[in-house]
Amino acid sequence: SVLTLATLAVAVESEMLVGAVEPMTQALGLSHTFVGLILIPIVGNAAEHSAAVMVARKGNMDLAFQIALGSSTQIALLVAPLLILAGIVLGTGMDLVFEPFQVILLGLATAVVAMITQDGETHWFEGVQLLAVYAMIAVAVFFI
Repeated sequence: SVLTLATLAVAVESEMLVGAVEPMTQALGLSHTFVGLILIPIVGNAAEHSAAVMVARKGNMDLAFQIALGSSTQIALLVAPLLILAGIVLGTGMDLVFEPFQVILLGLATAVVAMITQDGETHWFEGVQLLAVYAMIAVAVFFI
């Protein structure tokens, strides 16, 4: 079926991406933290990002917002635990031990999103604020 072929294609492309990350990281002098927190999520979620932008351009901001927040929730509550279980089955350890800096960044980002979404409405300036927070996190991760 089409879904099976698409899944296989994504798996192959993901493997190619992972294989290219290490040489790129060394060639550009980027830290693994920067690549893992900034670059991989942008590339890996490009389809969701474009879908959210297209939906937002059509005026359906609620759906665009749900796409963005749903992706984060799905990673935290489904994908991470599945990867840990897969690591156990494959004999490759994976843990959820984060550096204090990463935990602080996650907490701050969560607090900013909570404050912005508290009123249940969205405004273009709030989007600019979220992009600014993302840029600040990217700069902090790049230099630390």
